Amino acid sequence: MPITKSSSALVAEAIAQVTTYTVADVQARLQDSQMQLVDIRDIRELDRGTVLGAVHAPRGMLEFWVDPESPYHKPLFADENREFVLFCGLGWRSALAAKALQDMGMTNVAHMAGGWDAWVQAAGPTETLEQQKARRAAKA
Repeated sequence: MPITKSSSALVAEAIAQVTTYTVADVQARLQDSQMQLVDIRDIRELDRGTVLGAVHAPRGMLEFWVDPESPYHKPLFADENREFVLFCGLGWRSALAAKALQDMGMTNVAHMAGGWDAWVQAAGPTETLEQQKARRAAKA
């Protein structure tokens, strides 16, 4: 069976339907407690680090973590006062994921154009997984 729609077409459709922020937009809001960055990259990609303050929600589990009726639901995603800004490696998966969450009924979701690569190129603050674990343990 031939592919009738390319992955780039799916990404373009998603970008046309979701809120997209630039790295500069997100950096300007880093102190905003109403914004929650969500790293949807595969766990193997996190070896390079993540955005400071981001939570990890693997792309393969995202819809299940968001759905309050799912046995995998994470209460963080039920906070309607937060805006969840998704990012991935380049901004393609995050656009598709933001569209999927919108299709589920979420209105407080967006994605970051350019993803992790653009963040690093713009010298945005990062942390290793070890630093993230230590920061979270200190808050607990």
